[in-house]
Formats: sequence, C-alpha cells, structure tokens
Amino acid sequence: ARRCLMMSLTPSRGCLLDLPWEDILVPHILCHLPLRQLLSLQRVSKSFQSLIQLYLANMRCFDSSQIGPAIPQAAFINLLKDNEVLQQLALQNCSDWLTDRELLPVIGQNHHLNQIQLKGCAQLSRHALVAISLSCPNLRRLSLAHCEWVDSLSLRSLADHCKALEAVDLTACRQLKDEAICYLVQKCSRLKSLSLAVNANVGDVAVEEIAKCCPELEHLDLTGCLRVKNDSIRVLAEYCPKLRSLKVKHCHNVAESSLSILRSRGVELDVEPPLQRALVLLQDVVGFAPFINLQI
Repeated sequence: ARRCLMMSLTPSRGCLLDLPWEDILVPHILCHLPLRQLLSLQRVSKSFQSLIQLYLANMRCFDSSQIGPAIPQAAFINLLKDNEVLQQLALQNCSDWLTDRELLPVIGQNHHLNQIQLKGCAQLSRHALVAISLSCPNLRRLSLAHCEWVDSLSLRSLADHCKALEAVDLTACRQLKDEAICYLVQKCSRLKSLSLAVNANVGDVAVEEIAKCCPELEHLDLTGCLRVKNDSIRVLAEYCPKLRSLKVKHCHNVAESSLSILRSRGVELDVEPPLQRALVLLQDVVGFAPFINLQI
C-alpha cells in the first residue's frame, strides 16, 4: 500500500487515484492502512479527501483505539456520518468525550452491527442501550463492562430485541440484580459467554437460571459475586455440559465441594485446588514446599 502511495507522487509512474476506487483502492489497499494514517492522507489533496470519505462510508469495522482515546466529538461524528454498513464498533474507554449525542446517530443508521464494544463509556445513558436493542437485531457480541448506567429496563429491551446474542459483558454493571439477569438469559438462550463480575447484587437465583436457560454456555465470569454459593455452582455443572471456563475468585461462599465436579470435567477454574493452594502458601512462608506423595 505504501508503494502505491509513493507511485501516486511520481508522475512518470502514474497515479494511485487512477485505479478503480470502489473495486481496488477501498477493498484491497486502504483496508491495510491504519485508520490514523488514512485520516492523515485526507490532507494530501481534495481527491484523496474524497477517496478517504468513500472508504469511511464503506468501512465495516471502526475501532477508536486505532486513532487514540481522545477523539474530538465533532471528528467522530464526521467520520461515520455517511456509514450505514458498520458491522463492528469498538469505542472502549471513551468516557472523556462519548455521550448519547455522538453515539445514537451512528447506532440508528447501522442496522448490521453484530459486535459493539462500549467498555468504560461512563457518560452514556440507558437510552444508548435501548437504541442498540431497537437498531441492531443481528447483535452477537456486546460489552458494557463498567457502564453503571445500564439498568434493568434497558437490559430488558436488549433481551426482547437481540435474541441472537452469544456474548455479553456486564462486568461492574452494579444496578443489575438477579431479576434482570434472569430475564436476559430467558430471552437469549444462545449465550456462550457471560460476565457478571464485580456485581454484589448477583446471587444463586441468577446463576441457576443461567444454567437452566443457556445450555450452550462456555464461559462464565462470576468474579467477586459474593452472594453466589455452592448450590448454584452444582446446578451449573449439571445443566451446562459445554462449560469450558468459570471464574469464581473472591466468591467466598463457593467451595471445592462444588468446584470439584467441574474440575474433574476439565473446566478451567481460576481457583486452585485446596492442596495446591496450601502448598503455595507454605512455600511463601517457609521458602520451600515439602515433598508430598500426591497419590496417597
């Protein structure tokens, strides 16, 4: 791509802009350049500006991290104002500038979105999630981690309209309680990955409903869910045969008596077996781990 750009500046070798824009330049050359470089390329000439605008209008994936976290609000609106074909939108950690005013127009005109990442976007409101649920029926993956504005009503809207969801991250969405989680999994039974980490309001009722409604579940994060206990973990083991990983660190009411069932099936757990944990603690104290015949 850089070689083609150099050719465009050498009259004797022809011009990059002479190549077909929609058939060659957009799908085969510009897609290999970082977004930051493409935006800089707009300043070369009016023709390049038109080319980049065409590319932005046909872009399938937008990731704000390719530009940097501090995108001017007006610049973001201008970048995506003509795009109606986005499939993936990643705006994680844009809390300094992203509000409903910037996001809602993009969501409203892109009905093909299947992945949305809004981790840490603290200035949005519940209206953003309602807009997503109404505009994105094909949504498969959604991250709302550390978005404390997510409430039960907006999550219900998501569950009612986005039933093809396969992965949802609700880490530290502290307004949510068991009832809201139960409604979500009842409507979205295709879930394969779900994070409810750092949510003290989530307990056994939600975990048992997850187990019974989501037989395809592969990954569940319950880190720091203090109300989760052994009984719901046993239900999880019974109803989720495809479970591959479970995070229960800092779940003080979950013991090895329930985890051992999953451990025997090869499920990846973030809590070590009691004996191994004891050996690690002993090594930290005395500086070495004594020999123990683990076959006894």
